[in-house]
Amino acid sequence: MGLCGISSASIGHRDFGNWPAAATEERKGSGVTTDQKRARWFGVLYLITFVTSIPALWFYKPVLDDPVGYIASAGHDKRVLFGVLLELLLIISNIGTAVVIVPIMWRRYRELSIGYVTARLFECTFILVGIISVLGIITLRREVAGGSEGTVAYTLAALKDWTFLLGPGWVVGWGNGLILGYMMYRSQLVPRPWPWLGLIGGPLIILSGTIVMFRGGHPSGSLQGVATIPEFLWELFLGVYCTTWGFKRDAPILSGNVR
Repeated sequence: MGLCGISSASIGHRDFGNWPAAATEERKGSGVTTDQKRARWFGVLYLITFVTSIPALWFYKPVLDDPVGYIASAGHDKRVLFGVLLELLLIISNIGTAVVIVPIMWRRYRELSIGYVTARLFECTFILVGIISVLGIITLRREVAGGSEGTVAYTLAALKDWTFLLGPGWVVGWGNGLILGYMMYRSQLVPRPWPWLGLIGGPLIILSGTIVMFRGGHPSGSLQGVATIPEFLWELFLGVYCTTWGFKRDAPILSGNVR
């Protein structure tokens, strides 16, 4: 069985165009439709993004606050490596949020579905580059790299900061904010007032990230901190609401009544 309870054999006999009728009628003994199973997974995966991303910032503090001092000291490699593990799990959960929602959104918003998946992949690419930068600093601490190792460590830490700006601090505004917010608003999968958090928060993240990039401020400074509040609340809402209640059962996109 796959993540959503659809067997590999049944997937083989369907294409995207047949999802509306088939997927909504599939039920388990509990009477929960496949779409509602997807909704629960969607919510759980969003909650996992919070559980992994926020603590990872704390675990990275020794290496990012003073990279030069870190490579010269005894270091806290296990702590930092645990942060790396959390961000690897973050990448998986990020991609998962796109994978589980595509079969539903594809029924009406094919281009936007592709856009959402692409935005998630780009975000994860930036996160992965940041992870590699952190691992590079750990390697510098363990190995003798010559007199310029302090400069290299500082550069890698700066690279990690900029991957945060360009990934979670910029691409997210397009993917989770504008694209997902619009699809959720139009599809009525969640109560309609809530997607406005994404539709407002997305542009705020994009704007603040662009300002920070051109003004040369710190990627995780106060400007971006304030600008991310609506997006933070939007994603937290998706995690809690979809995990607890699933999608709204009267949403037209779930009934196969695609207009």
